[in-house]
Amino acid sequence: MSARLLLFTGKGGVGKTTLAAATATALAAGGRKALVVSTDPAHSLGDALGVPLTGHVGEVEGGLHAAQIDPRALVDDAWRDLRGHLRTVLAGAGVDELDAEELTVLPGVEELLALSEVQRLAGTGPWDVVVVDCGPTAETLRLLALPEAFASYLERLFPTHRRVVRGLLAGVAGSGTVEKWDATADALGRLAENLEQLRGLLTSPTTSVRLVLTPERVVAAETRRTVTALALQGIRVDGVVANRVVPDPGADRGPAADWLRTRRAEQDAVLAELADLGPVAAVEHRAAEPVGAAALLDVAEGLYQGRDPLDGVVDDEEPLLSVERTGELEYTLRLALPIGDSSLDLARVGDDLAVTVDGRRRLVALPSLLRRCLVTGAELDDTGLAVRFAPDPDLWMR
Repeated sequence: MSARLLLFTGKGGVGKTTLAAATATALAAGGRKALVVSTDPAHSLGDALGVPLTGHVGEVEGGLHAAQIDPRALVDDAWRDLRGHLRTVLAGAGVDELDAEELTVLPGVEELLALSEVQRLAGTGPWDVVVVDCGPTAETLRLLALPEAFASYLERLFPTHRRVVRGLLAGVAGSGTVEKWDATADALGRLAENLEQLRGLLTSPTTSVRLVLTPERVVAAETRRTVTALALQGIRVDGVVANRVVPDPGADRGPAADWLRTRRAEQDAVLAELADLGPVAAVEHRAAEPVGAAALLDVAEGLYQGRDPLDGVVDDEEPLLSVERTGELEYTLRLALPIGDSSLDLARVGDDLAVTVDGRRRLVALPSLLRRCLVTGAELDDTGLAVRFAPDPDLWMR
């Protein structure tokens, strides 16, 4: 059985690495087989744990294991063969050898392979839980969208049906090189399968994202957009954590206490605006930077306060997409997206509904029933986005 996968992300500098490391440390201290890995190019996980890390899993302390994934090494090892196959395809299609070399250096490959390595570790190791210290929010959203994006490009370039690919390539190169094309088709097929498995992993009920923020309006606004963007990709957010909350000075008096009281009131106001996302866990700002297992365990105790770290603060199991009949000739497609004040754009693209929220676009495959319908309206309500459809007279009777 695959491990529970918990990904930490947040705006750069909010302390996500520390909280990811603290959570993994607490899980290991509680008797679980825990692995914490980082896909963040900043390589700060080892600094938080107080030990040097490599791309190979090693034990840190008390049963906690850790690794710093090196995407560059993965590219050198795993991408080389597939790049060779892709160069064969492009050269056979008449692309100059130098151009083919440049075209196979695809943006996002390093991040995609890092995610594949996380999948491998989660699926093959003895772990009960794998905690992932992801990069900052923008990089993480791009990372989590890569499997679907790559799969879409691959399907357009090389159709799923093997005989179609084989016939196309053989027609380009001649029947004498069919075996070479078959090897290429096999490699592309394996890539497509891996991408599908990655998408399945990210949308699995055993995978969730925990968002870290500091109580500042700019950071909170980005967090809200991130919740929507993740929902748009079908990825579950199971918790929101506010880090570096200033201590409450209580009844103390004096300039320092007055400053703390004013700052805390500002932070509480920001957190109150996030109330619709569910309870927000808080971690107080500490005078000393927590480094090492003992200090991280202390952070975890303050964060979880006796709760199981795997019990999410936000637990919304509502499906992303549902369809219901709302009239004799009307159907409503509901997308459970916390859109709020985000900008929204809808477009019909063939059998898909293109949903764009704050510049992030996803093609939502329409159920077969709605592919023969026309969009007649859309509105936002308490459940998210509701899109109305009515039968297309030209298609309904086919």
